[in-house]
Amino acid sequence: MTGTFEVTLHKKAELAGKPFADVTYPLIETPTEWVLTGFSHPNYLAEFGAQGQSEVYATSSLDLAMKDAFRKMRRFLMTTRGLTEDEAIALMSAAVDFGVTQVVDGNWGVHAILSKRLFAGTSR
Repeated sequence: MTGTFEVTLHKKAELAGKPFADVTYPLIETPTEWVLTGFSHPNYLAEFGAQGQSEVYATSSLDLAMKDAFRKMRRFLMTTRGLTEDEAIALMSAAVDFGVTQVVDGNWGVHAILSKRLFAGTSR
């Protein structure tokens, strides 16, 4: 695959009071979607220490990755779109597409895709 990517690093101090100030994980934004990625162990090297590269294989699962993606998307909707927890969960059940991102390196991943069309015409 060949592509052109623009990586934007937002400094935490510059985001104070803005909707994305609470995002502490990579967020992919396209012109039409937001994509969040969850992993079995989001920071497995810190979690498992020196044995992280081998230890992650023993405990990874798609269930853990799905939980991480779900929690990140729920929080994203609550902090950036101003939804209640119940509203975020209801929207996610109807409009967020989840899929397997990776299983190749032992730290399994699930992505959550949210269409920006759902918020067309809103002020946030």
